[in-house]
Amino acid sequence: MNVRNLPSASELTEQQQRGWSCVWCRTGLTIGTDTDLGEQRTRPAAGAAYSWFPRACSDAAACAAREAGLAS
Repeated sequence: MNVRNLPSASELTEQQQRGWSCVWCRTGLTIGTDTDLGEQRTRPAAGAAYSWFPRACSDAAACAAREAGLAS
């Protein structure tokens, strides 16, 4: 199993932080089309700590292809 480190919450959109979009490829997610990556806590340099709820696409190969498209 390939384990990836999550990006910093500050690098993500609100949709990605709330689990509405994939944390890697930004695709919108619905129940059953995602993998829950667990509640995460972050403490920004300024402001209060908060929880965020990342999710990823359940199809890792399709997600990687979409992510590669974003990078180019």
